[in-house]
Amino acid sequence: MGAVAAAAPALSAAVAAPAVAHDRTRTTTEVFGHRGASGYRPEHTLASYELAARMGADYLEPDLVSTKDHVLVCRHEPEIGGTTDVASRPEFADRKKTVLLDGVSTTGWFTHDFTLAELKTLRAVERLPAVRQRNTLYNGLFAVPTFQEMLDLRAKLSKELGRDLGVIPETKHPTYFRNLGLELETPLVHTLDRNGLNRRGARVWIQSFEAANLRVLNDKYRVQVNLVFLTSASGSPFDDSKTYAQYLTPAGLKELSKYADGIGPDKSQVIPRNADNTLGKATSLVHDAHAANLKVIPYTFRAENQFLPADYQVGTDPNAYGRAIDEQITYLNAGIDGLFTDQSDIGVLARSLRH
Repeated sequence: MGAVAAAAPALSAAVAAPAVAHDRTRTTTEVFGHRGASGYRPEHTLASYELAARMGADYLEPDLVSTKDHVLVCRHEPEIGGTTDVASRPEFADRKKTVLLDGVSTTGWFTHDFTLAELKTLRAVERLPAVRQRNTLYNGLFAVPTFQEMLDLRAKLSKELGRDLGVIPETKHPTYFRNLGLELETPLVHTLDRNGLNRRGARVWIQSFEAANLRVLNDKYRVQVNLVFLTSASGSPFDDSKTYAQYLTPAGLKELSKYADGIGPDKSQVIPRNADNTLGKATSLVHDAHAANLKVIPYTFRAENQFLPADYQVGTDPNAYGRAIDEQITYLNAGIDGLFTDQSDIGVLARSLRH
């Protein structure tokens, strides 16, 4: 795996070695490997996480869902039709179904209908094959990792690289899984405890789009690690009367600070787009969050033109790289505390070039 993960694009060669790790009081802007190095390898695989670490990411991000036998595994969603080869496996054809996932009718194959042993027979595939065709080269090579396997890799790489790699797990659809009798909080906290990571100063954040989930982790489980509330540019958390916009008012941020340590907004909430899709002017969100003693770690920074503001695109190919370094520098100069990026080497390079 190391050889596969290390075969990174040429840009990574220009990245300087990252600084020695630090505790939660560190003020340097940090790079979060979004689903690993998902711009270069199928997301949420050990190869993707390893590549992100070797590119200099400070934190690795596993999204967590549950199997039928209540084991936490790393997948972006409980539906795995687009991230594994399950659709081509005739032995699992009868597992395809439609569920109501946080109020949205969703059809496919779901991790909670598979035991870990069954899930381990599947192989990961690229989620965006039309955008990242080169990543399809690795289809079928990697298994779906458990959270424990990801943490084992983190420990191994921390020792090899000489720096304490952070981990920032996200609880995916916690209310949905709780209603299935497969709540995510207990196995998550137990896994952190077992690995000596549920302590002050540990390089760990737990993130969630549901404020109620963070409250449970803070109030009931008394977790000792940082908590970050993820927000969307529109809508509300599932089964929540308060909108994301209301959470991000000065008063809402002050309330959040009672049980959270940071926010993870959509990057458009930090610097929105103009009507012509060019990058606009920064909002007051960073200032307001810092005033409430909350870190700001926006998502998701991607290098392809179709994900960039119009004035940062290069050429007409939507899948070609644009001025991703410049975009990230612009956001870094707006005062953010970290950024989620699919290409960790670009994040590390942008950080070194910021004003």
